[in-house]
Amino acid sequence: MNVFIFPAGTEIGREIWLSLRYVKDINILIGGSQYENHALYYNKNYINLPAVNEPDWLSKLQSCVKENNIDYIFPAHDDVVVALANHQHEIKATVLSPDINTCNITRSKTATYKKLGDVVPVPVLYKSLQDIEKWPVFIKPDKGQGSQGAMRIDTPEALKLALENTKDSVICEYLPGEEFTVDCFSDREKGLLFCQARTRERVRNGITMSSTPVMLTGIEEMAHNISAAFTMRGAWFFQVKRSASGVLTLLEVAPRIAGTMALNRARGVNFPLLTIYESQRLDLSLYTLDCDVKISRGLINRYKTNLSYQHVYVDYDDTVIINGQLNISLISFLYQAVNENKTVNLISRHKGDLIAELKSRRLLSLFDNIFHLKHGESKANYIHHSECIFIDDSFSERMDVHTRAGIPVFDTCMVELLLNE
Repeated sequence: MNVFIFPAGTEIGREIWLSLRYVKDINILIGGSQYENHALYYNKNYINLPAVNEPDWLSKLQSCVKENNIDYIFPAHDDVVVALANHQHEIKATVLSPDINTCNITRSKTATYKKLGDVVPVPVLYKSLQDIEKWPVFIKPDKGQGSQGAMRIDTPEALKLALENTKDSVICEYLPGEEFTVDCFSDREKGLLFCQARTRERVRNGITMSSTPVMLTGIEEMAHNISAAFTMRGAWFFQVKRSASGVLTLLEVAPRIAGTMALNRARGVNFPLLTIYESQRLDLSLYTLDCDVKISRGLINRYKTNLSYQHVYVDYDDTVIINGQLNISLISFLYQAVNENKTVNLISRHKGDLIAELKSRRLLSLFDNIFHLKHGESKANYIHHSECIFIDDSFSERMDVHTRAGIPVFDTCMVELLLNE
């Protein structure tokens, strides 16, 4: 299956990528607007396509689908979910989203609250300043994502100023309690198959960075009611917050993948893959790990470089092995080199039986050549290739090799420059 993530550079797109990249029957394609984003650093060709608010986006997407034989498109932004759903009949690939009506309603908070107000608790909405009886209040864009444009307002004067500087804002009751996200999966015929609430302990730009699964009384009933009201299919989520009286109150519903669905993916629920399977109308069963899990999300570094090499030379002590343990990131790079048909060569002054040491670490078959040096020998004497790099923890060793062999040299902390996504 050819699965296109569009736009791939969002946090949503990244979670889809991480969920599908090792699935044997799936070939992932990535693309979106040409701007600086993390997907450009994946070890994949990036297809440049205009955003859905730009002219000719649809015709260019249609050409992309045809040229690349795309079977499925995963929309990875709220506006893209709506745009692709509204043009599904013009796109010769399956858009992995619910029906047009569901996508349009859930994009609007007022429309969502109107649709669901009879089946789940929703915030009190105020049409004007005169309707407000209790302060503070909360305003947010009717069509927004993350925490963009959302703010607490404490006084009538502050509200007037805020409304002058914002458009299409919703004024609603202030919910002071804990906030939760509920990851869900539904079959279009069987209904809700999975729901799991998780905390929002550390949030950055509306994205949950630290989260733990949690059991909430009444949350499964809310999920069932929302799923039935929209006839949800595939992965989706909703967010709730406790009111001043402690009632779990709906904030929003989103018919798409969430970035921190990674928490439940790690427990065994691969939402993007299950969404594809639901689209194929397969009979699904779900399994989750029975253990405590908490996620903490952080930045990851990936690089682009014009460095070219075919041979890797690497030291052993304090490089492959640090403090008596394997250097996992370096080992990952060495096997990446194996995948790319590069030679991997070990140069070491290890005191003792080096072959026995490698056997005990299960590393012997990793290296194409093993050079066990005597005391005082220069490692540069054993480097006979031109297109090669050298990795060693010792600055003096690196400088000797660089000076005598004229090749790029790396400390252990520099290895991340060499790793592909």
